Amino acid sequence: MKTEGKSGWLLLLMSLLVMGLSATMSSASFGDQYHRGRRKTMLPDEATSSLGLNRAASSIVLPVHGNVYPIGSYNVTLNIGQPPKPYFLDPDTGSDLTWLQCDAPCVRCTEAPHPFYRPNNDLVVCKDPLCQALHAPGSHKCDNPEQCDYEVEYADGGSSLGVLVRDSFLLNFTNGNQQTTRLALGCGYDQLPGSSYHPIDGVLGLGKGKSSIVSQLSNQGLVRHVIGHCLSGRGGGFFFFGDGLYDSSRIVWTPMSPDYRLAELIVGGKSTGLRNLVMVFDSGSSYTYLNSQAYQFLTSWLKRELTGKPLKEALDDRTLPLCWKGRKQFKNVRDVKTYFKPLALRFASGRKDTTQFELPPEAYLIISSKGNVCLGILNGGEVGLQNSNIIGDISMQDKMVIYDNEKQMIGWGPGNCDQLPKSEVSAFGDAS
Repeated sequence: MKTEGKSGWLLLLMSLLVMGLSATMSSASFGDQYHRGRRKTMLPDEATSSLGLNRAASSIVLPVHGNVYPIGSYNVTLNIGQPPKPYFLDPDTGSDLTWLQCDAPCVRCTEAPHPFYRPNNDLVVCKDPLCQALHAPGSHKCDNPEQCDYEVEYADGGSSLGVLVRDSFLLNFTNGNQQTTRLALGCGYDQLPGSSYHPIDGVLGLGKGKSSIVSQLSNQGLVRHVIGHCLSGRGGGFFFFGDGLYDSSRIVWTPMSPDYRLAELIVGGKSTGLRNLVMVFDSGSSYTYLNSQAYQFLTSWLKRELTGKPLKEALDDRTLPLCWKGRKQFKNVRDVKTYFKPLALRFASGRKDTTQFELPPEAYLIISSKGNVCLGILNGGEVGLQNSNIIGDISMQDKMVIYDNEKQMIGWGPGNCDQLPKSEVSAFGDAS
């Protein structure tokens, strides 16, 4: 999850000089390098599908690698460029922009699994609607009209700064068609790692803003503006774009409207009285976060519930803030299920109707490398979330979670996340 802001090249250069990094930039200005040979590109609404794909029946499936613990992150592979090259990206439903660490040249880049992306000369200009969408209303200025500067900042303190470019994405669709399509992405030449840093090529922004990859694919008529994921509790799983992989009647739906993203915390089947919790579903967060009041209530309740049970707090285990040890090491959350009750978040889905997002013990506990059980719900107040609450990957495991941006609904239901959908031909284009 991130916040977005404006970036100007001149301001950046001045900042770098102050920070003593002018030597790094002395070889060539990114803007100077990119002004040579720039060619005209199509705007998103000008792009059309040469294959005439049926959006209602066509989806894209991307296998997921990683887990909540011990890896602490997930990634998908996308093949980008001409010729296409593979890149590992963090899928993030809490942000819009997709970006790669970029050799343009790179000012500050972090360790990455693959060589840095080498962009072509296809710059997105400042007045492009995609560029305007990356900036807050009234803050979009075109100091350099030939390029679109961006800066994104994430909740963990990480950031990326760069320019918007267009390049080819090799995609396979579940109806058997393969297509190369041009999409806008960020060429990130200045990255700062956040507290949850791990080596990665970039971020796959899956928010509902205009700059997101799925928004662009939808504008080109290739898929419906629907994103979903199914993360396995055993690791792995898949993300998908489009609406061809699920039965809508088997999904529990709640509106995306802010009025309906207010939830009530339920513990052990009973109301806590904690209502109007502003909830955000965020695949970019490994763990779930509650505001300070809700977190303190939950941890106090858990400690009371565990009184007299063969568990005691493991103060020497720093895996997560709150862990418990037993008489012997635990191997699986199943070993401790009898000690922990289910939780739930109750959403209003209409004037009188409610829906519940169930949280069995597997959706809020992990087993640490020391064989202790740890609480995977953290205090959002300690990481600057204030009153916001995040439903992270741990709580979405073994569920099909769907973001239908056309109908403005969020849905969930049971899912077999260990197997790719049978209609899947190949998760992504073969870059070999």
